[in-house]
Amino acid sequence: MKKYLAEVIGTCVLVTMGCGTAMLVGCASDAGSGYLLTALAFGLSIVACAYSIGNISGCHINPAVSLAVYLSGKLSLSDLIGYVISQIIGAFVGTGILALIFSTGAVTDMTGSYGANTLGGVNGSSVAGLVVEIVLTFIFVMTILGVTSSKHSHGSFAGLVIGLTLTFVHIFGIGLTGTSVNPARSIAPAVFAAIGGETAPIAALWVFIVGPLVGAALAAFCYKFLED
Repeated sequence: MKKYLAEVIGTCVLVTMGCGTAMLVGCASDAGSGYLLTALAFGLSIVACAYSIGNISGCHINPAVSLAVYLSGKLSLSDLIGYVISQIIGAFVGTGILALIFSTGAVTDMTGSYGANTLGGVNGSSVAGLVVEIVLTFIFVMTILGVTSSKHSHGSFAGLVIGLTLTFVHIFGIGLTGTSVNPARSIAPAVFAAIGGETAPIAALWVFIVGPLVGAALAAFCYKFLED
């Protein structure tokens, strides 16, 4: 149970800090500083979690990553289910924390939707959104599989590399889809946004579930082929 609790905590940190930063500074592509700060917040959250809970759960904090690890034969089906449930719970806890902070009106939500992902940057195109999420998740997960491979150990640098890669894909993707690459990170903010009356995130949510899972599966199969 400790590894599941670690996944709850890690995903909570990722959503609180990443989505919270987006809520504070905005993440429109024409708002340079907010754009970069949001990308860094997500990336640095991964770095912090990798070096705090990495030795406990592996610091997946992302259903897409857990799926890739499962397809690579390094995670059991029961643990895959346990990890995904834990990650979704953590995302809801993190979004709940943001709701408590921002609901007082003392702090302004620059995004108006808990940092939820939308298809606004691709003019509402589900196809374009899927392509973006598949490609970004593929890059992110390929990096994770590479730096954590037992055949090619990168030791203490793995967490930093993974965090920088998440920052990297956010820099490209924020202006297009808000960058999900993580279904749990997308589900909770979309639900909270819908409760608040913002329906666009929940309507497009399937893109941010299917896209990352497909990208992760492709990365797992591709990496296995290249490594063998």
